[in-house]
Amino acid sequence: MPEFFIQAASIIVAVVSVVIAVFQILLFLGLPLADYSWGGKYQGVLPMKMRIMSLPAALLLLFFGFIFLMHTKVITVGFDFPTNIFVWTITIFMGLNTLGNIASKSKKEKMVMAPLSGITFLACLLVLLFQ
Repeated sequence: MPEFFIQAASIIVAVVSVVIAVFQILLFLGLPLADYSWGGKYQGVLPMKMRIMSLPAALLLLFFGFIFLMHTKVITVGFDFPTNIFVWTITIFMGLNTLGNIASKSKKEKMVMAPLSGITFLACLLVLLFQ
């Protein structure tokens, strides 16, 4: 597969990861978006404990995007960073995350987060299989 398509897939991973990270930050800040997360367990504003968990989730998502951009050489950091194990781990995580979103009791999570997660998983898989 041409390098352009692999890099485009990694950019998709990064962009969707940023979008979901922003969503996690909004949850952390107390916006009433809980219906779109955590399997529909909460409505409105997340409880403080769960809001606090949204901040590291946002940082992790940003890391995911960064790893894929480094792995496909969209960006370089000036030193060799081993990304293969991270790409495998992130791809597996996104596959499981997609299944979790699909199994959610929340219609909102199924309609919004499952497709975002699924697109990210497929883009991760493309990078993993063809890089």
